[in-house]
Amino acid sequence: MAERGEMKVITLGGKGSSLSSSSFYAVATGQAQLRNDSSALDRLLSDQNPTTPLKPFQFSFPKTFTSIEIRASLTILLNKFLLHSNPSNIRSLLPNFISKTLNLKFETGNFDSIDVTEEERLLIERSAAHVYGVCSILDHESAALASIVDAVAALSCEAAKADVAAFSSMDTGDGFVDKEGIGVAGDMKVLLNGSKFVGKFQSEAFSKVPKINGRLREVVKSLHSVTRVSLNSREEVYEGDAIPAVLALSAALKSLGKISLCRGKMNLEAVGNGSLKTDLISIFEKKCPNENVLRNAYKLVLDSDFEEDTGKFVHEVNALLGTVWSIVAWEGITAFFAIEGGELMSAKGVEEIGVNGGDEKVVKKAEKKKKKLALGKGTSVIVQLIKDRLQGKGGDSGDSLQVLEKWVQDLLLFLDPKEMDFDVLVLKVKEIVESNESRRLPKLPKGTRDFAKEQMAIRERAFSIITEVFKRHGATALDTPAFELRETLMGKYGEDSKLIYDLADQGGELCSLRYDLTVPFARYVAMNGITSFKRYQIAKVYRRDNPSKGRYREFYQCDFDIAGQYEEMGPDFEILKILTELLDELDIGDFEVKLNHRKLLDGMLEICGVPPEKFRTICSSIDKLDKQSFEQVKKEMVEEKGLNVETADRIGTFVKERGQPKELLLKLKQEGSKFLENTSSKRALDDLEILFDALEKSKCIDKVVFDLSLARGLDYYTGVIFEAVFKGTTQVGSIAAGGRYDNLIGMFGTKQVPAVGVSLGIERVFTIMEQLQKDRNQTTRPTETQVLLSILGDKSKLSLAAELASELWSAKLKAEYVVSTRFSKHIDRAKESRIPWMILVGDKELEKGIVKVKNLETTVEEEVPRSTFVEELTKRLNL
Repeated sequence: MAERGEMKVITLGGKGSSLSSSSFYAVATGQAQLRNDSSALDRLLSDQNPTTPLKPFQFSFPKTFTSIEIRASLTILLNKFLLHSNPSNIRSLLPNFISKTLNLKFETGNFDSIDVTEEERLLIERSAAHVYGVCSILDHESAALASIVDAVAALSCEAAKADVAAFSSMDTGDGFVDKEGIGVAGDMKVLLNGSKFVGKFQSEAFSKVPKINGRLREVVKSLHSVTRVSLNSREEVYEGDAIPAVLALSAALKSLGKISLCRGKMNLEAVGNGSLKTDLISIFEKKCPNENVLRNAYKLVLDSDFEEDTGKFVHEVNALLGTVWSIVAWEGITAFFAIEGGELMSAKGVEEIGVNGGDEKVVKKAEKKKKKLALGKGTSVIVQLIKDRLQGKGGDSGDSLQVLEKWVQDLLLFLDPKEMDFDVLVLKVKEIVESNESRRLPKLPKGTRDFAKEQMAIRERAFSIITEVFKRHGATALDTPAFELRETLMGKYGEDSKLIYDLADQGGELCSLRYDLTVPFARYVAMNGITSFKRYQIAKVYRRDNPSKGRYREFYQCDFDIAGQYEEMGPDFEILKILTELLDELDIGDFEVKLNHRKLLDGMLEICGVPPEKFRTICSSIDKLDKQSFEQVKKEMVEEKGLNVETADRIGTFVKERGQPKELLLKLKQEGSKFLENTSSKRALDDLEILFDALEKSKCIDKVVFDLSLARGLDYYTGVIFEAVFKGTTQVGSIAAGGRYDNLIGMFGTKQVPAVGVSLGIERVFTIMEQLQKDRNQTTRPTETQVLLSILGDKSKLSLAAELASELWSAKLKAEYVVSTRFSKHIDRAKESRIPWMILVGDKELEKGIVKVKNLETTVEEEVPRSTFVEELTKRLNL
């Protein structure tokens, strides 16, 4: 915006020009003058040579239109004349007349009749200038409103000591989110970062800020898109195109006005100075639009929309916008005076009267207490900006009411988008929320997590147990890159391939982050010509999924795989045995392992009449039965995947079969079973009979459930498939899964190497372990420190600490040290890390040549010689 005293000049009709609502708004409000592009005028006919007869024409606008709305409409019309795609019948007279009128007259009302050609008359009537002129005002002012409402709401949070916890819980992490609402919540947190004012006052007027302000942002963007196209179009535009966006804006404005008015009243109650509060309430009740005014303004919008009077409709929305602007401005004013009003009054020397009628000491005490608190880093900047404006005015005189009225009037102008100074506020708010300084709060990408020291202790214990089980079964460790060539991963995961994270092309190779550890393992075996291999791998994998509780985009997998030719079903048995050992030793509680066979599934689908080319995609649907009802899955199979209803119903009769492995196997193998008539399913039943016998002998079959609904959607499975499910109260879905994949390795090499494996979803196991720890009121030691070396003294004692600590470390003891004159600091450190032993060394101990060894659990303290303290401590640790 130009400086005060300068006049901005806007050129219309220039080649390739693209004008925004802000340009039209500047002309409409008298902040800019117009200039018609000379080349655009040259395209038009000479005023003296009309090719068609002239007829008188009277410009007319809806009677309700304000001067600014008329000027905006004329500016739109002028632009339409200059941009018209067929200017051969348009004279330069009309554009010159309109621009002259706009530049010389601010108050634009009735026009004298003017002669126009038929083409000019049609262009005027079809331009929809009266609608899009007001839309340009709505676009500019609503965007300006959206740019400051968060800052105003943040001031109210400070004034009312609101509970702002809701701003941190907007992003649920499930991928189905209110993006604009999350944006608002993020900006609110930036504005309030570091605030000591916000507190515990709970109200929907504050918790709904992200939702309501986010909705405003959303509809403002929609209106801007529609308006910008219409303003710059060379062709005829349809006025009805704007109505849905404008109607949505009116609804968003009504919600904003209602909640902003509520916060304004709360701010009034938070004003601590008695006389200031009384005077501010008096002015507020006279000047601020109330609920009835807001309700009636919105009713006029709905009535005009029902009447299908587009000109009146956009005017009423503009009037509603003005009402809401006033309410939001008053919210900001009341919040500011609740925060800084008492101090400002004192600075002006205005007498302060306490709430109880003259207790000045009470007021001063309250002000002193308030000064100890700190505003947010963003809101403090805005408050200071307003204070500087008011204090810079000078010359304020009169009683408290007169001073307050002057201040209120000045702040209303400061919050008026028609005023040049308003841009100062907008730019300052933008600078705050877009700043990359420390007040911009960092956040994790969705679907990832940090692990604090206590959580890491749980993870390390779990990894230790898992590694021990894997090594017990003769596996060796393997590590592979976090990313693979994209061609390595594609085509291995069925419909889940869409979840693969692709990387930008670097060095001419298309790469993707690994989706699991199985495909990289198969690639490694094939590349190195290996024919027999037992391996384990614990590493992170990545999936472009919708995050939810227990479902992440980056997470660890713990894999155990056996590749090579072995006795029939031997590796399958051992993999299942390893899985049950893992879950038993992790001590997470009750679980079950659902088991099926891919060839049994294929036989079942063939028996039901599913075409072979649809086996994998139908398996993918069946795999959803643990989360969806059969009716939902049936609908997907029929409507999306083209199965007929009869086939889907036959599948339904089979997938409901579930039970104890040997009992269900006996049922499926009974005489007359259709499974025995199918080659694929008969082979699967024979495999399962061998497997179940082995599981029974190993005493782990009681953990297994034979479930014909288990499908495992991944394309590479060829035999036994299984999935472990936690049966406790913590809902995390499956915690481990795997199966046989005899053809995967062969996809990367010349020979097929059969393989079977299991993958433990360790992140979900961690979730269960953490919850169990909470339920049992257990705490985890974040360190394994055995002893705290406590040196009582100042920093000059560091060399002593270095000497004694090094003796402890040399003896392979886990030790930390603290050097401080404050004994409480030593005790706090020991308690915080739950360290069991302490070595105390002070000046007295040094003189005697001893140290004190203290058992922090029993509080027993003993003196031992300085020369043998490591040996003495070691004895006690061993006991």
